[in-house]
Amino acid sequence: MLATPTTFDGDLYASVVERFGKGVTILPATCPGLVVEIESGRAQGEEAHSILAKALEPMLDKGVDTLVLGCTHFPFAFDAIRKIVGDKVRLIDPAPAIARRVESLLEASGQRNPRAGGGETRYLTSGDAKQMRMRVKELLGTDVKVGKFSWRAAEVVCG
Repeated sequence: MLATPTTFDGDLYASVVERFGKGVTILPATCPGLVVEIESGRAQGEEAHSILAKALEPMLDKGVDTLVLGCTHFPFAFDAIRKIVGDKVRLIDPAPAIARRVESLLEASGQRNPRAGGGETRYLTSGDAKQMRMRVKELLGTDVKVGKFSWRAAEVVCG
């Protein structure tokens, strides 16, 4: 499993391992620096490859057959990961399952948007809007409008 240290230290991870990890060898790796590479638009670059190889090669040596991408950033490095592990290792991106769970929770609480077309997606950053717009284009392949926001008195202020 590839994830952040916070994920491995969390109660959710421990409970999932307890419920579903019986009889399974789990090989955790944190990939320090990979998130920075991905956020910098270098998910397929040399440094990302080096970080991933350092984490994945010991797993391959131990016969890993399934790899869970336990960080929201890591699917952006899917192709780089696939190059290292090959086609025989199953890659699991939990994002679709998480999205289904969020949908069911919103439905159960009466907060799900009833419109067939869904709602509006807004992209906001406290950083450089132009840089974020470029990252979204690189990562998602779509042009978006990015707005600025800031925190004032524990409130989000858009503008």
